[in-house]
Amino acid sequence: MDKILEGLVSSSHPLPLKRMIVRKVVESAEHWLDEAQCEAMFDLTTRLILEGQDPFQRQVGHQVLEAYARYHRPEFESFFNKTFVLGLLQQGYHSLDRKDVAILDYIHNGLKLIMSCPSVLDLFSLLQVEVLRMVCERPEPHLCARLSDLLTDFVQCVPKGKLSITFCQQLVRTIGHFQCGSSQEKELREYVSQVTKVSNLLQNIWKAEPSTLLPSLQEVFASISSTDASFEPSVALASLVQHIPLQMITVLIRSLTTDPNVKDASMTQALCRMIDWLSWPLAQHVDTWVIALLKGLAAVQKFTILIDVTLLKIELVFNRLWFPLVRPGALAVLSHMLLSFQHSPEAFHLIVPHIVNLVHSFKSDGLPSSTAFLVQLTELVHCMMYHYSGFPDLYEPVLEAVKDFPKPSEEKIKLILNQSAWTSQSNALASCLSRLSGKSETGKTGLINLGNTCYMNSVLQALFMATDFRRQVLSLNLNGCNSLMKKLQHLFAFLAHTQREAYAPRIFFEASRPPWFTPRSQQDCSEYLRFLLDRLHEEEKILRVESSHKPSEGLGYVETSSQEVASNVAVPTESPGTGAGEKTLIEKMFGGKLRTHICCLNCRSTSQKVEAFTDLSLAFCPTPSVEDLSFQDPASLPGAQDDDVLMQTSVTDPEEEPVVYNPATAAFVCDSVVNQRLLGSPPVEFHCAENTSVPNESAKILVSKDVPQNPGGETTPSVTDLLNYFLAPEILTGDNQYYCENCASLQNAEKTMQITEEPEYLILTLLRFSYDQKYHVRRKILDNVSLPLVLELPVKRTASFSSLSESWSVEADFNDINENLAKKLKPGTEDAFCPKVVPYLLSSVVVHSGVSSESGHYYSYARNITGSGSSHQMCPQSESLALTPSQSCLRGGESPSTVIEQDLENKETSQEWFLFNDSRVTFTSFQSVQKITSRFPKDTAYVLLYKKQSRANGLRSDNPASGVWVNGDPPLQKELMDAITKDNKLYLQEQELNARARALQAASTSCSFRPNGFDDNDPPGSCGPTGGGGGGGFNAVGRLVF
Repeated sequence: MDKILEGLVSSSHPLPLKRMIVRKVVESAEHWLDEAQCEAMFDLTTRLILEGQDPFQRQVGHQVLEAYARYHRPEFESFFNKTFVLGLLQQGYHSLDRKDVAILDYIHNGLKLIMSCPSVLDLFSLLQVEVLRMVCERPEPHLCARLSDLLTDFVQCVPKGKLSITFCQQLVRTIGHFQCGSSQEKELREYVSQVTKVSNLLQNIWKAEPSTLLPSLQEVFASISSTDASFEPSVALASLVQHIPLQMITVLIRSLTTDPNVKDASMTQALCRMIDWLSWPLAQHVDTWVIALLKGLAAVQKFTILIDVTLLKIELVFNRLWFPLVRPGALAVLSHMLLSFQHSPEAFHLIVPHIVNLVHSFKSDGLPSSTAFLVQLTELVHCMMYHYSGFPDLYEPVLEAVKDFPKPSEEKIKLILNQSAWTSQSNALASCLSRLSGKSETGKTGLINLGNTCYMNSVLQALFMATDFRRQVLSLNLNGCNSLMKKLQHLFAFLAHTQREAYAPRIFFEASRPPWFTPRSQQDCSEYLRFLLDRLHEEEKILRVESSHKPSEGLGYVETSSQEVASNVAVPTESPGTGAGEKTLIEKMFGGKLRTHICCLNCRSTSQKVEAFTDLSLAFCPTPSVEDLSFQDPASLPGAQDDDVLMQTSVTDPEEEPVVYNPATAAFVCDSVVNQRLLGSPPVEFHCAENTSVPNESAKILVSKDVPQNPGGETTPSVTDLLNYFLAPEILTGDNQYYCENCASLQNAEKTMQITEEPEYLILTLLRFSYDQKYHVRRKILDNVSLPLVLELPVKRTASFSSLSESWSVEADFNDINENLAKKLKPGTEDAFCPKVVPYLLSSVVVHSGVSSESGHYYSYARNITGSGSSHQMCPQSESLALTPSQSCLRGGESPSTVIEQDLENKETSQEWFLFNDSRVTFTSFQSVQKITSRFPKDTAYVLLYKKQSRANGLRSDNPASGVWVNGDPPLQKELMDAITKDNKLYLQEQELNARARALQAASTSCSFRPNGFDDNDPPGSCGPTGGGGGGGFNAVGRLVF
């Protein structure tokens, strides 16, 4: 029969005839044959299967072999023996090479035919050894796939015990050598299918023998971390990732990132190759593992690896977004890489040129999946442009391309950035290591205390959080100069963009410290703030003068020493040609105007002048029991009339008709100290009532004035009450009498002060440090003061006076203190007042903790308030309010601000408040600000910043001409951005070195953990259990250093 079959398949008969004869041969298999005939038939069919010239011959061989083996099983078992199979695997078959897939297919089918025979066990034992040998020879993908098919069907052939671990490791290495030599789709699909079969085999072995999993994964890492330039592991290894249990992520990442034997170069190679795996079409969870490894490296602070890998692979990851199969994973990895790379715009700027084309391409196809993808990409792009504003030439095309997609809110952007930063990754691998030194969850940067410099830190944080002021400072073009404003700009830029937890302002401290401040000694933060604003104002004035003499040199600040400014701080009078448009930045943001009006109670002559201020100092309301004052009615004073008090507006013409003096129109007058540092020394004729908080003051002049009483007997005054006391009529009598030129003698007089021009930022200083004349020390007033969220400031303007208020000096030469400063007005020049209530929102509070100005600690509460957008919404009535005695909250009546403040407090959860305590920055709430003194009696509000809310702010410069202000802040100068980028890289390197040092010491040091934060029983300003910074009294020298 074998001769007939051999002649048939090689004959030239028609194919149908051949098929019919083959069918007869198959049917004859059930007939009896002797052993020699069976062996001849098995030999022929084997030859046809392995060496057939065409598919027909191979098909005939399979059909006849299966039929004869089924009916003559003992004979086939004798033929398909261990020696025969071993010869096939080791030597091949005749001209057929041993690595030909046909041999594996033949053995696979032969095992199926003798599965029920006892001899199959010997074959299983043989194959367990042979398959390991074959895998060690690195078979090609198609042969390895056929081997995987065989082992999947016959798991008995898989090596057992220790050999199973070796087999898995060798199989991993084999996959690492896979390569696809074609770029055709058909061949690529076949290649992917072959790799999938091999990875599925490994998955089955891992499930059957879990002990093989970890060694296999170690082999995977060894392959991808190889630094051998002659070997590049195959991307096919990505097919294994989907079979690794996700529960093992923590264990494996910990093992990889903390293994001291893994060098940085190897880890970099491994991470780069894992990122390459994103291109593998059918792999799942690759992005999950890549992101987990990135986070693990950040947790152990191996930032050098992260920087190198990100810059090397970010463009490749972005290019994967073009391919639908791998797009979700690529977007996840791209998002993490960009959002965590926050120390420099370099990575983001590598992909910015490619964004527009990608967006336009996906917008044109109109697919729902493309739209959803673009929404995610747009959110990512907005986050990055927000974080790295200042590149309008790069960002404008991108903004135009994504304008049709929703933009995330600023709060959401901040949250995403804060959660994604490398320094925000918690290190759960070794709890005994010290806490990562990175930005707090607030995203804000602290200021390092340089030795009793909390007075400066608290003020600088308050100024930084004054959003409009910060933006104005950052927008200045100060290249080429070394002024104090340049240093402030540098400080603000670092506070906004550094990766450090806290920044050390050493350069700014040395440049801004008043000459009379003793280094490393506690100082008055209010005094420092005044000096700082003076310096900045004077520098810009000097620049104006120099630029007017040298117009060709352009604008730029000049360096001025502290001594020069201190000696030149005088009233900033301007030249006659200086208009409002030439105000300095300090004038624009903090400058206001006060009109002082004095009426002699003897001759009724009046005088008035206008002064500028940058802050108002509010004294506490005295009581008769504690103040040795006599509060008298003006009518009871010498020279007072029983009728309405008359006010003569001219001393040159006594026969002019007098006008009736209405106290309502002259309310809101000032007695407390107004900041005179920008104005020069206060006129001696005016005799200011309170001290100016200058340490070398030796006396405090007390005056008589009306004391407002809290309704309902309340004992806690509010800032409104102090402002009421500040803006109240004052009778100058006794030692504080006024020198009247008309009378040519000291006379009792009434002084009123009105705010004629309100500042953008209202700075209020609560005069808590009173001078004790008996003991010659400055004591602190610890009274609690209620802080309103909304403050109404009465501003009185006149049409004829508006022109006068545009200048810093009105009818007064402040350089000559001997000249009478109170110039007389002509009759009839005083128009009717136009009272207006200007609403202000609380922006920041500087708190002093302690019992003395010479000791204690400063910290500040602050929040972001912008001057645009919400102003008319939050205070809709502010433009139309007319101040009357019945309406003004400062006069004790109802005010629309009550409703506004209640509404704001109800929405307080959406308003983020921050607590700045030197290096530490934490979230807090307005309720904490209000209750600080009631909880910690030594901690009292000292300096307040209020932001004006009005329809027209006039100071915003974020217009198209000035570039794209993506996050509201202006673009940074290249010099600043380069400095920040350089420092951020240095910081990451420092963190990495520190982490490595700690890791080396971790094994030999005991674990210690100190929670980050302070106990509820200690105030934020405390340094120990007693709190308050002042200790138990003046003898607590150890508590004077903060």
